[in-house]
Amino acid sequence: METYLVGGAVRDGLLGLEVKERDWVVVGATPEAMRNLGFRQVGRDFPVFLHPKTGEEHALARTERKTGPGHRGFQVHADPGVTLEEDLARRDLTVNAMARDARGHLVDPFGGRRDLEDRLLRHVSPAFSEDPLRVLRVARFAARLAPLGFRVADETLALMGRMTASGELDSLTPERVWQETEKALLSDAPAVYFRVLRACGALGVLFPELEALFGVPQPPRYHPEVDTGVHTFMVLEQAAALSPDPVVRFAALTHDLGKGTTPAEILPSHRGHEQRGVGLIEALCARYRIPNRYRDTARAMSRYHGHLHRAFELRPETLVRTLEDLDAFRRPERLDAILLACEADYRGRTGFESRPYPQADHVRQALERCQSVQAREVMADGFRGPDIRKEMHRRRVQAVGRLREAPR
Repeated sequence: METYLVGGAVRDGLLGLEVKERDWVVVGATPEAMRNLGFRQVGRDFPVFLHPKTGEEHALARTERKTGPGHRGFQVHADPGVTLEEDLARRDLTVNAMARDARGHLVDPFGGRRDLEDRLLRHVSPAFSEDPLRVLRVARFAARLAPLGFRVADETLALMGRMTASGELDSLTPERVWQETEKALLSDAPAVYFRVLRACGALGVLFPELEALFGVPQPPRYHPEVDTGVHTFMVLEQAAALSPDPVVRFAALTHDLGKGTTPAEILPSHRGHEQRGVGLIEALCARYRIPNRYRDTARAMSRYHGHLHRAFELRPETLVRTLEDLDAFRRPERLDAILLACEADYRGRTGFESRPYPQADHVRQALERCQSVQAREVMADGFRGPDIRKEMHRRRVQAVGRLREAPR
């Protein structure tokens, strides 16, 4: 029985990245032998065990055979005769198909170290195509490792394209699509995830609302990049630079979905796209069972980003109504997320990347003025019942009106 460190721990160690968790493969063992050593079995589809002291996962070496469609249609074979190389051969990318033995020696049968040096994400074998989830995983790895200069190998991208064209992605469950997408949104370069999906045709299959934005023109005066899809990915890049919050990034990604349904006769204008985008966001979030905090922030961003961009031009009454509609008095943290997404939207244009966005501070100051209006003071002045809310609104408008006199 021999134990090998495998997968991400080996890869990240060679890259000089922090190793957050370690996985192990055990060769030459049986489930009974593992249990006798104190390991606790947790795997149902194949034998996985938790170390009695460290709690780290130890899996018996195994092979897989495709028996049905989708990423669950596999028959697993694990016994003491399965070799380490056979186990590594079933993995997705060469950079994930390396191991270290007990002495620390690298086992690299598929050239993973060379691909690390060349900054390539390359599939191990044609068996890659048997699991459609790998299309998303490769895109996610590309997003995570893009800051280090990694790209998807041409032959792997072509294989991903053939997998997409075959219809295999239709078998992916909503939960797995969102799980991979959320991880990508947490990466340093989330736009790369969506660019890779688009390059292999998967964006149109999984996120047709985003694919529909490409080729849709915008007024060059305001959008020198013109193409709405290009703008959308630029906005996501800016959001990633401004905030690590995936909710902010999702709101930035989806804020212009309504432009994909703009009637051709009014292009390049996009009148009404804010409200049209709300329904598209709701449908997208329902399709992938995306948590409500993502949906609610993205929906508010789509509906109100135009108002917030014009914050200096809004009448105090309109600005206060906007804050009320956004529930900013009870949920100021969501307003902060929306303002960050708005800033990303403003900067996500060719030539605007480094420009200031004073509208955000103006809106925050307006909120502070509104918060200075206290219900107890209104009640102390004799207002009761529905009149309290009306008077608070009036005083908020009055307080925000004084901001017009402040320097921008």
